Amino acid sequence: MTLAHQIAERIHALRYEDITPTSREWTRHAFIDTIGCALAGMAEEAPNIVLRIPGVAQGPGPALIWATNTRTSAMDATLVNGVASHALDYDDVAGVMGGHPSAMLVPPLLALAEGTGATGRDLALAYVVGFETECRIARGVHFHHYDKGWHPTATLGIFGTVAACARLLRLDIDTTAVALGMAASFASGLKSNFGTMTKPLHVGHGTRNGIFAVLMAQAGYTANPATFEHKQGFLDVFNGPGTYDTAKILANWYAPLETDGPAEPNLKPYPCCGSTHASIGRMLELTRTHDLRPGDVARIEVMPHARRLPHTDNPDPRNPLAAKFSIQYCVARALADRAVKLVHFEGDAHLDPDIRTLMQRVEAKPNPDMPLDGALQWGAEVVVHLKDGRRLASREDDYKSRGPAGIPMTHDELWTKFSDCAGRALPAAQVAPLFEKLAAIETVPSADAVTALMQTQAPRAKAAE
Repeated sequence: MTLAHQIAERIHALRYEDITPTSREWTRHAFIDTIGCALAGMAEEAPNIVLRIPGVAQGPGPALIWATNTRTSAMDATLVNGVASHALDYDDVAGVMGGHPSAMLVPPLLALAEGTGATGRDLALAYVVGFETECRIARGVHFHHYDKGWHPTATLGIFGTVAACARLLRLDIDTTAVALGMAASFASGLKSNFGTMTKPLHVGHGTRNGIFAVLMAQAGYTANPATFEHKQGFLDVFNGPGTYDTAKILANWYAPLETDGPAEPNLKPYPCCGSTHASIGRMLELTRTHDLRPGDVARIEVMPHARRLPHTDNPDPRNPLAAKFSIQYCVARALADRAVKLVHFEGDAHLDPDIRTLMQRVEAKPNPDMPLDGALQWGAEVVVHLKDGRRLASREDDYKSRGPAGIPMTHDELWTKFSDCAGRALPAAQVAPLFEKLAAIETVPSADAVTALMQTQAPRAKAAE
């Protein structure tokens, strides 16, 4: 039996009754968070440029482009909504996946579910299955896959999209295996494009292609279901011989569920790269404990786990997106503003001369005491050298995630983030009802009951002549 068939069997094995209360709570949080981030992201240039490309969202269909009054095909809707969901880099992450799991699941599921009669319970089950698939494949290919430069959100997340959508459409095992084989040819995304609009395009492109693979397989299109293990297939091409373990991919599905906490799912409290979060937290802790001011500081050493630095060591970010991937900028903001907020990545905030001066005192380097391949991958230490000669340090060996394995966000924290994000795109009267629907996603009668609250009178962006 091919690897794709064995994965497909597992995709169709889970029952809704098997989902634990912890995973159901995470699923609600993930829908709230992803949709909130996407609604805020709809105001960004990235999804609006996509909408202006001739041919995108021109045809009619049942799927809503969020925060507009435009409905189109599921593939075009998830292309735009997927870009928006990741445009601010504020959406959730999973340590085991090494990427953003829910952006690859929520937009395509809602787009595909509209007009089909799919219920909230169907959405919740498909989401958990997709999340499991992303993370189980990740366990077999990391950390080599991550370190090589692939963007796992897209290169692994596309298989989560396929799994979730195949389960939602109730495909059989053979058809699901074909869709997985096709998706292996569609997988793409390089970390070299972090800090640009192409990073969220990875999500839009990947989710669109995931739906495409499922619909094509359903229609009878063919692909090689042995494309994972083929000598010129996904594993040997994307990773390389001897750098992956198929036994880890297949082991222990749903025992326990990855959404119960083993995958380290985490909602972002800060609207920037997750690899900066531990360092931001340590800087905030020092600032608040010692009442630090920028004028007190002579020098700051930022020492995260080495795997957190290749894509965040940027002492001179030249645009708001690049600032999200500058650990120097994020730590300087944490000291100067005692917070890291959306407004810090808007307009010319990254060019603030006071912040630029402070960034020159921030030195980023890998922590020498955190093993590259140790069990803990998300720690950081921040050392502040004061002008009066004192040395203050704060360290955590692993970031305390805002998810089931750490400290889940409270209802109030979820509402604060969601209302701030969604209120940028929706009429005020729709924000609270949408939040309440998502907070009980498994009980909604249909996907349409959710997306109806995400529709506005805003027209789609005008296509180029």
